[in-house]
Amino acid sequence: MKTTILLIATAVLAFSQETADTKMRQRAVRDLARGGQDSIPQIAPYVTDRDLSVRIEAVKVLAEIGGPKTLDPLLAAARDNDPEMQIRATEGLVNVYLPGYTKTGIAGSLQRAGNSLRAKFGDTNDQVIDEYVQVKPEVIQTLGRLAAGGSSLESRATAARALGILRGQAALPQLIEAIRSKDTIVMYEALVAVQKIRDPAVGPDIEFRLKDLDERVQLVTVETTGILRNRAAAPQLRDVLEHTKSVKVRRAALTALSRLGDPADHPLFLRYLSEKDEVMRAAACEGLGRLGNPVDRATLERFFSSERGLNARLSAGFGLVLLGNLDNTDFSPLRYLVNSLNQKSSKEATRALLTELARDEKVRKAIYPLLTRATKDEKIQLAVIFARSGERDSVQYLETLSVDPDVDVAQEGIRSLRTLRARLP
Repeated sequence: MKTTILLIATAVLAFSQETADTKMRQRAVRDLARGGQDSIPQIAPYVTDRDLSVRIEAVKVLAEIGGPKTLDPLLAAARDNDPEMQIRATEGLVNVYLPGYTKTGIAGSLQRAGNSLRAKFGDTNDQVIDEYVQVKPEVIQTLGRLAAGGSSLESRATAARALGILRGQAALPQLIEAIRSKDTIVMYEALVAVQKIRDPAVGPDIEFRLKDLDERVQLVTVETTGILRNRAAAPQLRDVLEHTKSVKVRRAALTALSRLGDPADHPLFLRYLSEKDEVMRAAACEGLGRLGNPVDRATLERFFSSERGLNARLSAGFGLVLLGNLDNTDFSPLRYLVNSLNQKSSKEATRALLTELARDEKVRKAIYPLLTRATKDEKIQLAVIFARSGERDSVQYLETLSVDPDVDVAQEGIRSLRTLRARLP
């Protein structure tokens, strides 16, 4: 009996000492974090501590500190088998290239009950790094492994989201593998990542999700198919357009078809010009413009003059510019598009349309003279557009914007100039 009591007492004492030791190591990590960047080498060993709570504390403070020096310990943390470690390390890695990301990521919503982990994935997923930002290959490799084989669905989805933000093209095979999973969140995040990376070669790899039973998955698949310009999927998109009961999917299907520029859809676009739904009318206008048939110019001119819906009129203007109307006078379609960059409600849609138009040198040369009388918002948005679609002829205009008297314009000019130069051969 005495021996049993002694053994129990010894075990309790050892447990108490271990608990106290663990708390001391957690406290040591928090204390070291006050030293910022200089203390990273001292914090790094705690990422492989024998106690999970210490490891989590270490990866949390590393993500908070941020900066390139945290890359190696965060990569080590990402190799941990615990899903929370994987999630926090993933968001810490993104934070290195997109400072502030940890404040908006999903780690803040983590709820843990024993080995069970829950995370809330919001619908907002539009972040992506600038094109001039170079991500280390080992970061993309690590995130790719997690997207395909993380220890939980949440850690896989987090890694997939991270790959989209970091434009992780090298991990496309792992993202395609994630899209073939049976979990809705993993599929959705991987599809959004593919959409952000924008490699047309993977268009055929996602076709099988065009008729997915989950609306969110089907919707993002339809959108991505259009963005990747997968013309082979046109028959399936037409079938989706005809049979879906979802208004959102129906809109996305016609918009995707409008991006493909298949002449077989010419009658379809003409029919939808009179549709009650403004989004459908807008998609029809864009489709006619991308088909490039001069016979449709008169039709779009009448539509542009009579249409009252903002988005549909913008799309008609877009179509007219594609069909050769490069007039930049006050009431021209091109000038209407540029002026719409001032409106908060239409700025994002207009920027997307002008980004596509500006890939044509003739269109860019028609836009450049408008910079002399451009508003602040127009200058900022046009800088972004030239960064994404410009060529060497755009450099001098971005250089001018980079020294604009308005600080906000100048900052965007500098940033856009860096992006353009990173794109140029």
